Amino acid sequence: MTGIKPHAAHWGSFDAVVEQGRVVGVRPFRRDPHPGPLIEAIPDVVHARSRIDRPHVRAGWLRGERRGAERGDRDFVPVSWDQATRLVAEETRRVRAEFGHPAIMGGSYGWSSAGRFHHAKSQLQRFLGLGGGFTNQVTNYSYGAGMTLMPHILGTNEVIQGPVTDWSSIARHTRLMICLGGLPLKNALVTAGGAGAHEYVPWLKRVAEAGGRFVNISPFRGDTPDFLGAEWVPIRPNTDTALILAMIHTLVEAGLEDRGFLATHCTGWDRLRPYVMGEADGTPKTAAWAAAITEVPAETIRALALEAARLPTMLTATWSIQRAEHGEQPWWALVALAAALGGIGKPGQGVMFGYGSLNGMGTPRRELPSVSLPATRNPGGLNIPVARVTELLERPGEILQYNGRDIVLPDIRIIWWAGGNPFHHHQDLNRLRRGWNRAETIIVQEPWWTAAARHADIVLPATTTLERNDIASSSRDRFVRAMHQAIPPQAQARNDHDMLADIAEACGFRDRFTEQRDEAAWLRHLYERWRQACARFGFDAPDYDSFWAEGFVEVPPPEEDFVLFSEFARDPVAHPLNTPSGRVELYSETIAGFGYEEIGGHPRWQAPQEYLGAPLAARFPLHLLSYQPATRLHGQLDPGRVAAADKIQGREPLLMHPADAAARGLRDGDILRVFNERGACLAGLRLSDGIRRGVVAMATGAWWDPSPEQGGLDVHGNPNVLTRDVGTSRLGQGSAAQSCLVEVERFAGALPAVTVHDAPRPVAEQAA
Repeated sequence: MTGIKPHAAHWGSFDAVVEQGRVVGVRPFRRDPHPGPLIEAIPDVVHARSRIDRPHVRAGWLRGERRGAERGDRDFVPVSWDQATRLVAEETRRVRAEFGHPAIMGGSYGWSSAGRFHHAKSQLQRFLGLGGGFTNQVTNYSYGAGMTLMPHILGTNEVIQGPVTDWSSIARHTRLMICLGGLPLKNALVTAGGAGAHEYVPWLKRVAEAGGRFVNISPFRGDTPDFLGAEWVPIRPNTDTALILAMIHTLVEAGLEDRGFLATHCTGWDRLRPYVMGEADGTPKTAAWAAAITEVPAETIRALALEAARLPTMLTATWSIQRAEHGEQPWWALVALAAALGGIGKPGQGVMFGYGSLNGMGTPRRELPSVSLPATRNPGGLNIPVARVTELLERPGEILQYNGRDIVLPDIRIIWWAGGNPFHHHQDLNRLRRGWNRAETIIVQEPWWTAAARHADIVLPATTTLERNDIASSSRDRFVRAMHQAIPPQAQARNDHDMLADIAEACGFRDRFTEQRDEAAWLRHLYERWRQACARFGFDAPDYDSFWAEGFVEVPPPEEDFVLFSEFARDPVAHPLNTPSGRVELYSETIAGFGYEEIGGHPRWQAPQEYLGAPLAARFPLHLLSYQPATRLHGQLDPGRVAAADKIQGREPLLMHPADAAARGLRDGDILRVFNERGACLAGLRLSDGIRRGVVAMATGAWWDPSPEQGGLDVHGNPNVLTRDVGTSRLGQGSAAQSCLVEVERFAGALPAVTVHDAPRPVAEQAA
């Protein structure tokens, strides 16, 4: 008998088709105007051979091999849930008593589930907070540098996270959209919290049909869809700041800067202008100066600036632009260009970040909260920027400088990870593994044998979303979706909440953790809290029973366009920004006061250590860009059919210009060794004339598969064995993954097998 269950994921809402206790297919949500292909992989991963069937403990850990032990796909002993619960509770109590609460790192990156209740990060951090505290992570890998910078210069992170000026306003008013990093379609396949409606493509088409012109400033032509007819400006990676400064110089030289806006709405123009014009350092930031750095013709730079002054212009940059050394600078410079144009807060103008980085950015929406678990305090703990995890593990007792603060790094004894995979997100994976092995105990909650699980001591098998009930909800999406359990938990997998409730009981605080609610009671409670909040915003949501039976709630779109900073634009005195001056801070006294020589008080050009203009390019002459794939979300869905169909002999593709390949004697489909001083991986060569010469690109998310027989070579194609683990600056301490130089060669010898999607064999079939 076939069953149909409403459900949702980050890559779209769908109905699960179930036969004899297995998910056999999916059907897109009927209200989704542009469903993506990723949901097709769901049956594969739910029933993948890499599922963790029961709790496991590393045999070496049981023998007492703790700090400094080699970990990774070895010595796993199956144990009962009772034994696993006891071991985790005992170890947690011991470490808290001997070393204090900050000795536990509560790691998670939050992409575990569209469901708001069974969200592994929220569940784990609730447990650790109620237990006394832990070391937590702040910011994120996606836009960590930008989210630290923007409150200093614009007083808010809404310009990154939303609500941003919506597509309706852009369609009505924008005539030129300059896009640093383009407007990629692949990123719009996903929405944190769950996507009910993929509206990005329909809105882009409306803007194009309204007469908007698009300029794609990117090393990759494919960063804008063909239907936009965008002009492609193939810039040298990591040089966007130089181009933007030259555009400002062009405006000033032509007398086209908006002097009124700069005087009334900004502070620091008197400090930035002398730098741009060369009066401060003797180097005018002319279009010719920028052309030598960016390899964009000077006439193109001047024409862009003059056209932006003539037409209503929206400036935007993808999140990826700031994931580079000095990554704060291009975003700060783009704000300065928008200020010089005077468009901030005007309909369809100004500057926004993240269009094309996530579905729902710019979609017209009512300002309503999302369904979520209440935030949990972290008493006795501390926070570090997430991209500095390796430094945290390497340098206990030392100082990490971040955003004007000196953070004393604790001595981490337990790493507890749920709902994410640091061996996907983090840079320089070989270095991360060395730091990771310094911990005494590593606990991982996971449905699959990912690299994080393979490098753990205690592995707790978690359910997938299809094995539990939940609610999908995102403030960027107008649908709230019921997620009905489709199948029973597979093998011995358990919900994160249930396993943590048992551990909390062993630690003495089960009732505080569960609040004496089971899954059904929690879902009703969270929905009713959301429903009451909606009422305060003027939206009357149906009751819980009606919602669960119908399968979704639709929030109607707003009646008017939304323009971020519109009140500030009309009256900056009555509606100041939340900055020290109340204005746009083109020069920040606060940032300058931190004394970080690599950031300065205003946007400026600084050459990265790894880009095509650096001395290192003589040894590693290709700039590697790593990007979000179109075939999965981060590392999720990698075992599925959609990701597999895109690979070349089972390896992640690497895009390269045909001329670069010809110079190395390479042909389309070759298996390559991609390498630098940090590591090496295999990749399948895919030729494209839509990528500029000297640049190669690989998607992230292929599960890390280092081969001991090949000296640690990743045989699958994870680019983060190559990326440099350094902060963007001491201000943002974000990921600098996009500043990475490599070389490639044809792989010689027998091709190693990719085994990472197989479960490791246990060393014993009985509890230790």
